[in-house]
This record gives sequence, C-alpha cells and structure tokens, in this order.
Amino acid sequence: MAQLDNCTRCGVVFARGLRDICGKCYREEEEAFQTVYRFLTKRKNREATINEIVEATKVEEELIIKFMKQKRLRSSQFPKLAYPCEKCGADIVEGRLCSNCSTQIKTDLALHDKMEKRSAEKKEHESIYYTINKENN
Repeated sequence: MAQLDNCTRCGVVFARGLRDICGKCYREEEEAFQTVYRFLTKRKNREATINEIVEATKVEEELIIKFMKQKRLRSSQFPKLAYPCEKCGADIVEGRLCSNCSTQIKTDLALHDKMEKRSAEKKEHESIYYTINKENN
C-alpha cells in the first residue's frame, strides 16, 4: 500500500511509490533528462562539462548530478562529465566522496577505533583492585 508523502521538489502531497517526487515533477525531470541527453549525444557536445550543459540546456546542476548518481549519464560515454566530492569539492564520476577523502575517513576511523580500544583497556585495568590477606602470610 502506498504511503502519503510530500514531494521533495514541490511539496505537494502524493502517494509515494518508488520515487520521492510526485508525478508532475517526475515528468518534468524526465523532460530535463531528455533535453540533457539530446544535447550530449551530439558529437560536438560529448565532452561538455556540467557547467557547459547547464548553460546550454538551462537544466539545474543538481538535477544533472542526480542523473549521474542514478547512472543515467555515465562518464564512460561523456568523458568530461564529473561532479564535486561532498567533502572537498574535487571532481568525481561516481559515489559521494573522492578517493582522498574516503581514505582519510577510513584512516580517521581506524585511529578512533584504536583510541577506543586503548581507553577500554585502560578502564579495565583501572577497575581491577587487589587485596592483601595478612592472615595467610
């Protein structure tokens, strides 16, 4: 059963199915995709950047990035098509983070885990107490 939700683009209430946008906004996005795709399939436009596509088609940059993240526009077909890393802004062609930011986050997480382990070991060591039984000596 479909759940009622607000469209993330226009805010209208609709029965949410597979998408997070209403039917009207979906049709608008499909028209925008067709506009961008027709532009890129022309031989002279195959190496266009996102900024050039926005300028020529008047389609929002966020929407073009959404198409790329959905893998509807592939960098293998359009070599200069890239969008910014969510952390540092470097150009990437897939995912949300560039390899440098991804590596840095993994390194930071490993360091955090190491520090947590040391902290737990220290707490465990501090919670141990010893007693001396003077009667048995």
